[in-house]
Amino acid sequence: MIVAIDGPAASGKGTLARKLARHFGLNYLDTGLLYRAVGALVLAQGKDASDTVMATRAAKALTPADLDRGDLRSEAAAIAASKVAAIPQVRAALLAFQQDFAAMPPGAVLDGRDIGTVVCPMADAKIFLLASPEVRAQRRVKELQARGEEVIYSAVLSDLRARDERDSGRSTAPLKPASDAICLDTDNLNAEMVFKIAVETIGEQIAANRRRGT
Repeated sequence: MIVAIDGPAASGKGTLARKLARHFGLNYLDTGLLYRAVGALVLAQGKDASDTVMATRAAKALTPADLDRGDLRSEAAAIAASKVAAIPQVRAALLAFQQDFAAMPPGAVLDGRDIGTVVCPMADAKIFLLASPEVRAQRRVKELQARGEEVIYSAVLSDLRARDERDSGRSTAPLKPASDAICLDTDNLNAEMVFKIAVETIGEQIAANRRRGT
């Protein structure tokens, strides 16, 4: 069983995906963490995350230990992740890692930007989370403040909009819902409400797939 959770930054993908993985007894992978790790590795070498050669080299050399870096949840790593994710060679290098993870029993919940469209197009269930930039910026500010970071709402909003533009406008695996994904607007929903709707939605999608014999 494979569940794909996609959506823009700060739409609640990670929170939902982790809860779904626990609920269904599946493995969980935050694919954005892979790109954050690649971006952080490039930044650690004093290079710009948009540097194709350095980013590709970092992606090919990525190890599980790199996912344990303490700086991967920083805003700098998030911005760098969006930049390296726009590089086709980086996405190609990380694709096999994600697909191999999804194939491990008993299955997995993966969250990212292109899980339902590229990484696992044959996923049993696909959900695409939506939320306005303003709501997502408010959520990100609360998240960062909870970690003790000083943040400015306007700056976070500006960064989110820039990331949305990069993610949606890139030539390789742009951010968009899969044709068979269920889109869920979370602007006026809390995490528990989103989770409840998602569980029901996944059940409906799996039942529909069985009826079609897929």
